[in-house]
Amino acid sequence: MRFVAGIAALCLSFAAGAVQPVQAQQVITLNGASQFNDDHAFNKTLLKFEELVKKYYGKPINFNLHRNSALGLEKQYFEYMAQGKAVDYAVVSPAHMSTFSKAAPFIDAPFLFRDLAHWNKVLDADLLKPVADEINEKAEVMLIGYAGGGVRNIFVNKPVKNLAEIKALKVRVQGAPIWSKTFQAAGMAPTVIAYNEVYNAIQNNVIAAGENEAAGVEAMKFYEVAPHLAMTEHAITIRPLCFSGKTFKTLPPDLQAAIIKAGKEAGAYGRQIESSEDGAKLEALEKAGKLKRVPFADRDAMKKLVDPVMAAYAKEIGADKIFTDITNMK
Repeated sequence: MRFVAGIAALCLSFAAGAVQPVQAQQVITLNGASQFNDDHAFNKTLLKFEELVKKYYGKPINFNLHRNSALGLEKQYFEYMAQGKAVDYAVVSPAHMSTFSKAAPFIDAPFLFRDLAHWNKVLDADLLKPVADEINEKAEVMLIGYAGGGVRNIFVNKPVKNLAEIKALKVRVQGAPIWSKTFQAAGMAPTVIAYNEVYNAIQNNVIAAGENEAAGVEAMKFYEVAPHLAMTEHAITIRPLCFSGKTFKTLPPDLQAAIIKAGKEAGAYGRQIESSEDGAKLEALEKAGKLKRVPFADRDAMKKLVDPVMAAYAKEIGADKIFTDITNMK
């Protein structure tokens, strides 16, 4: 009987040994967040990031992307990533990073880029690295890739086609000071309103306009309350793909390497998606009778009004070298 009991104990011991490593190797789960659904360029970027991390890591890993503002708005996502809780990765507008870096909102400020070719050259040359380093140091949020590429225009509840017609226009802008400063310099009356309140604010005549790229206009249905799109082409978006530094430090080295590689590639993918979709989305909305593109005659004149403000602000926040490097990029 002792022999049988001993064999049974040995078998149990082997069984326990076989189970323990499986229990010890818990599969890592990374949580992402987005304000949009999967038709939006940001979600496409985040899903490409997931796909690439799985490919380069080559081990079991779970991704959980919380869509349609289930975890709030981008401002909250950035705060969560800085705290190392709830959100591990997200696409976030630089405007929401200004608490930690005064230079962050400057990287896609109005009239910073001449055109998409100039914008791409700046990103490829990694001219934004000083800003990324500052954000990582102060907020512990890593900028692992750069998506974006949407050209921003002004959606309005009436047609406006020149500087005279946008004078004193009540327009919603992002929270970073550079946006209010530049829009004031162009003669408008900017106001900061939460992104998810813009539709109602226009509907209730609190403001008359907002500004956004095509993907945002479509996703938020701004055309329903402001069907006239003044083609000011005042900015080209940069939307960093962010990752929580606190989370990153807890991950194994091979997963860290996969995240860095995937982030850069997913950002480039996002830029291609959004920049190519931009015109197509506007054309489709116009053909459907949902909005009307209004040519804007005074873009160069508007830029001349804004340029001194941009230069002064760059100096004020210590971004004058970045501004000079971007301006001088041929």
